[in-house]
Amino acid sequence: MSENKAKAFEETIATKLKGDTQKNALDFAAFLKANEMTPGGEHGQVTYKGKTMAHIHIDGEAEMPGPWTIWPEGDFSSVPAGFDFDDSMKNIAWANVNVCGNCGGACAPGSRQTIFGKEFDNICGAVLAFNNPDVNTLACVKKLFEMKKARG
Repeated sequence: MSENKAKAFEETIATKLKGDTQKNALDFAAFLKANEMTPGGEHGQVTYKGKTMAHIHIDGEAEMPGPWTIWPEGDFSSVPAGFDFDDSMKNIAWANVNVCGNCGGACAPGSRQTIFGKEFDNICGAVLAFNNPDVNTLACVKKLFEMKKARG
């Protein structure tokens, strides 16, 4: 991970977020560093070996996508062999399915998606959106990153 980008990311978190939100985001920043993933700033992408892992937004505002949101990229249709992603993790992912908001993007009006074995309609091109994730939700996000990293 680029030390400059990591430091800038942590400074953004320290400046824009407070309390448990800040603590959770700093924990996530430490996870990225430990897994050699590079954050792209307060409105950028997280990469690993040149591949996009997620997009992230940090602004500290009360309205979505604030105070911070993570949109992971990847295949969410099923759990790869060898990964422990139990029903509690699936429930967290399902609770964060990103329904199309008709933003004008190319994916509007959304599509039918299978997410860890469950069907959803009108899903945005950014399939999952984790807004202001708490500790349990971040555990799910971290597992998703580990799955994507393993899939290559």
